[in-house]
This record gives sequence, structure tokens and C-alpha cells, in this order.
Amino acid sequence: MGRLRVIDDFLPRPDELVFKEDNVKVTMALSKSSVDFFKTEAKKYRIPYQAMIRRLVDLYASQHKKPLTTPSTGRAKAARR
Repeated sequence: MGRLRVIDDFLPRPDELVFKEDNVKVTMALSKSSVDFFKTEAKKYRIPYQAMIRRLVDLYASQHKKPLTTPSTGRAKAARR
């Protein structure tokens, strides 16, 4: 498995997992316990559990997107001195 590293908990609370955006339909198999969790939480807020799962995946993806530009090497800063 290789080296593991701990990352900061960036995941939102279940009530923050609702958001409107363009969607693409997919089919996937999830564990029963995960689906049960989302169904229970969704009932509390009277929202579809699929919307909560969608938002969770969206937040995860946005957190791990590669930057659009490459990081600066610091050469420009050094040249200004």
C-alpha cells in the first residue's frame, strides 16, 4: 500500500451537502451502511439523500483538483531585488 499520510478533515457536515449544479447521471454500488447513513441524515433536513452524496463527491473533487497554473519558482521575486 505504500506510505500513508493524514490529511486535514475538509469534509462538510451533512447539512452542508446540498447544492445545485449541472449533473451527469452515473450508476455506482455503495455500501448499505453508507446509503443508510445518508438516508437518515437526509430525512432530518428533508432533502434527497442523493443530493447529499453528490455534494460530498463535488467537494472532494474540488479539494483535490490540480491547480490551473504551475507554482512560481521564485525567480521573478529574486530578479526584482
